[in-house]
Amino acid sequence: MPRTYDFTIRPWQEADLPALVTIWNQVVEDGVAFPQEDLLTEEAGQAFFAAQSRTAVAVTPAGEVLGLYILHPNNIGRCGHIGNASYAVRRDARGRHVGEALVRDSLAAAPACGFCVMQFNAVVASNPARKLYERLGFVPLGTVPGGFRLPDGSYSDICLYYHTL
Repeated sequence: MPRTYDFTIRPWQEADLPALVTIWNQVVEDGVAFPQEDLLTEEAGQAFFAAQSRTAVAVTPAGEVLGLYILHPNNIGRCGHIGNASYAVRRDARGRHVGEALVRDSLAAAPACGFCVMQFNAVVASNPARKLYERLGFVPLGTVPGGFRLPDGSYSDICLYYHTL
């Protein structure tokens, strides 16, 4: 039976921007999932989120933003039909299946954006979302040893995944 959520997923709106920037920056600050090291300002965030093929948010009935995803081409030209996504869940909303709902929504939305495959290039080996991705049909492609630099300067492996849509 499908899981029910106490939130919905919808396209982002300008009013969501402060929450999107905060949530994105939390993941960047954590330093264990996103490759980015620089934090977004609201101005840079507006341009960044608007430039995606789709940016969507998980919101409570009261309008509280719990998480987001961005969906965009993984490459250009002859590989432009392969999508890529990033997911960010507010620290205090983790464990409520927000990430699962965001991944499911991105997979459902990807074909309308012109994608027929999703590819993740750099899932840190210790990321607990790997189990979710595999449960949702992502296939592991391999591992890049030491492909991700952690905040303490050590390196972690990254795993590549794909999902045919």
